[in-house]
Amino acid sequence: MAAGQAVAQSSSRSLATGIGGVPGQLPGFPLLGQSGTQQQGVVTTPSGTPAAQPPPIFDQRSLADIPGQQRGTERMGSPTQAEGGASLVAPLGDQARLSGPATTVFGASLFTGQAQSSSEAPNPNYVLAPGDRVSVRAWGAVDSELVGVIDPAGNLFLPNIGPIRVAGVRVGDLQAVVESEVRKVYTSQVQVYATTLSTQRIGVFVTGFVRAPGRYAGVASDSILDFLVRAGGVDPGRGSFREIALTRGGGIIANVDLYRFLLDGRLPQLRLQEGDTIVVGRQRAMVGADGAVRNNYLFESTSRGSLSGRDLVELARPLPAATNAVVRGVRNAQPFSRYMTIRELAQQTLQDQDTVTFVADVATRTIRVNIEGSRLYPSVLVADRDMTVCQILDHIAVDAGLANTEGVFILRPSLALQQKRAIDEALDRLERQLFLSPAPTGSVAEARTAEANLVSQYISRARRVQPEGRLVVMGQDGACAPLRLENGDIIVIPERSQTVMVQGEVNMPQAVVWRDGWSTQQFIDAAGGLTERGRMSTLMLRRPSGQAILNPQVAPRPGDELIALPYLDPKYWLFGRDLVTALFQVALAARVFTNN
Repeated sequence: MAAGQAVAQSSSRSLATGIGGVPGQLPGFPLLGQSGTQQQGVVTTPSGTPAAQPPPIFDQRSLADIPGQQRGTERMGSPTQAEGGASLVAPLGDQARLSGPATTVFGASLFTGQAQSSSEAPNPNYVLAPGDRVSVRAWGAVDSELVGVIDPAGNLFLPNIGPIRVAGVRVGDLQAVVESEVRKVYTSQVQVYATTLSTQRIGVFVTGFVRAPGRYAGVASDSILDFLVRAGGVDPGRGSFREIALTRGGGIIANVDLYRFLLDGRLPQLRLQEGDTIVVGRQRAMVGADGAVRNNYLFESTSRGSLSGRDLVELARPLPAATNAVVRGVRNAQPFSRYMTIRELAQQTLQDQDTVTFVADVATRTIRVNIEGSRLYPSVLVADRDMTVCQILDHIAVDAGLANTEGVFILRPSLALQQKRAIDEALDRLERQLFLSPAPTGSVAEARTAEANLVSQYISRARRVQPEGRLVVMGQDGACAPLRLENGDIIVIPERSQTVMVQGEVNMPQAVVWRDGWSTQQFIDAAGGLTERGRMSTLMLRRPSGQAILNPQVAPRPGDELIALPYLDPKYWLFGRDLVTALFQVALAARVFTNN
């Protein structure tokens, strides 16, 4: 042990001690492995990397089918005090998102906005066609301006130049094409500027499974998405996002899959013409994905009746925490439900109207433990699940002159909840005893009424007490109990103290300096003696570890609390036993003792 000093401890537990600045020692592991005991668990700091472990093996289990309307309140497993069952994990960027069943079709948001009007200025990639208006201006040796329309032959006629073929030319290349033709006639003293004023107005029919079929006007530079938006978009309950055809003259010019645009940004560059027809096909197989996924949507298949599990995984993008999936649907007119790993899901063929819920169903291999009090180095340790408090104490560095290694205790959140339930039950019993006890005479009834008012006020205050969940792990001989730690436990190492706190039913509650050889009576006298309700038979001694000793003959140690509990005469308090029980449980769980 460091600091040149050994702290006497039981052979089953040693607390590594040290001081800051020791060369060659990592923070959190100042004396790792020097306790003489073989370490069975693995401890790392939050930034450390534990040793590689083999992946867990999951058994296939079957879950009863649950109707779609009830899946929002479904419990995927039965959590216990040790660990929970399958859980639904939300992505980091969208914690407020509901993890329930998917109700939105993937891609439907394309058509939620208002239809935009056509732009008069086409984009540079637009290919000119007959009917488009072009402006050409020349200055210098010749000064002229012409606004013309591309004729059906695809030419633009310029005086003194002749026809220039511009149909099929990109808008971005129009300047270069016109300038090269002008240079053939005029010298460089003539400057030319050419631009497209507007494109041809056209009418396109939109039909099939859209919200509002009909004929819609636009310009030739508009995309197929512009006309779909004007028609209200694809009907998400009947239409297909993956089968959209552009027909012209009775033949199919192109097929459009909007998933390629949604996922990769690829949309065919189609030049629409007057009389074209956009046909939205009927909806194909639809499969929903929810739970621990980034894309909580209903996805459409490329085939009529099925979607491969591999394609669904690619579309839904499960979170890294997702390990299993629940598949629900209908097979042969019967409810169907299967529980499988994601790898098995990739090999499955999903049918129309199936729903897949991705869950995180893997036992946590490590726990996180916080360290508080008189300690050195990191305040958080990550350990194996089977690590005991005796083993983890060997990885905590302390200063032997400051830390009270015999007073170590644990604060456990789950225990605090149990203590709260115990307090509430004790207070409920007290209330029943208080209000249901019969009174033999009128005077006794009046006295009990006054007493009941006082006790009722105490009960209302006691219900607001929040227990700390203290767990005693150290014995009287300084040895720790081989208690397995839980995730979220807080190990508290109190500092050494030279006082004894005397409180409860004493005249002057205060901290008394500890003196070797003093008896319990002397510490009570130093606090002004007992009150009228105090008795030596009701003294309680509490160690820094939380251990309670109800023996007045045991002398206090440095850092102890000496508490004089109130004495109630049973002949005056018929419900005294329940009151004392409630008082004791509240005070012991919340560490609050006051004079009343």
